[in-house]
Amino acid sequence: MFDSIGRWWRKNAPTRESLEEVRWLRPFAHRVLEPALWRFTRRSVPRGVALGLIVGLFLMIPGLQIIGAALLALPCRANVPIAVAMTFLSNPATTPFILYLSIIVGNRFIHSTVDVGTVMTMINQGASLAEWAAWLASAAAPALVIGLFVISVITAAVGYLASGCIWRAWTSHKWNLRERHRAERAVEERG
Repeated sequence: MFDSIGRWWRKNAPTRESLEEVRWLRPFAHRVLEPALWRFTRRSVPRGVALGLIVGLFLMIPGLQIIGAALLALPCRANVPIAVAMTFLSNPATTPFILYLSIIVGNRFIHSTVDVGTVMTMINQGASLAEWAAWLASAAAPALVIGLFVISVITAAVGYLASGCIWRAWTSHKWNLRERHRAERAVEERG
């Protein structure tokens, strides 16, 4: 599975050289295109996962999530592609569930009684941006913001730990394969 993902990534991901050619990126390319930010290492990948989850779940503004994750990855020394990819956890299919859960969690933290049914009604009716803004300006905003914060921090912590464990398991698997191949070669050479 990991090999197929790696092949897909190498085939479709932009190269460092192609990004250096982007005109608006040239003034600060030395910082953005630092090789350490694009390598998949045991430290940068979990950082990228956590950062992408925090920004992706808390910010909830399409486009701005990607830019925010990429910019925050620079000082955090997180893997930029992973941070950007993790922002896609919040997408049109998952956003209603995230908002719903955020309001429930926020209600529990600040002991408020924001009506969660209103959110579902607005989603089902395709509420306009003005209606959403009016709803957010009401008492629902604190519950939503606190809920988003709590959910994003917990999800980022779980993502950080899970990606670290997956990284270790993957590395261990690769080492075991190498050892097995070495042992097989040694047997073939003797026999």
